[in-house]
Amino acid sequence: MNPQPDPAAAPQNLDAERQRIAALPFDRALAEFKAVVEKLESGNLPLEESIALFEQGVLLQRRCERMLGEAELRFQRLVESAGGKVRALDLSLGEADESG
Repeated sequence: MNPQPDPAAAPQNLDAERQRIAALPFDRALAEFKAVVEKLESGNLPLEESIALFEQGVLLQRRCERMLGEAELRFQRLVESAGGKVRALDLSLGEADESG
């Protein structure tokens, strides 16, 4: 017989996972996020596992966004302190700008 998970343990596990993810460097968080997305997209997972993976993915996505935002602010401060002007560039992976 499979033991039922302890509902009181879930918040502790989530807190531990939050702390683990909060300590991840960007590259590792992004790699884990991609792996979670691939697993979820593959389907055929039990509902409970899908929900847990989704929660993990949200935490990883937030970590990556936070780190990118912090990096952007640091970059802007460096440019401004060097007397430069910050100009927004579109660095998306879409069509390349051939005009300049």
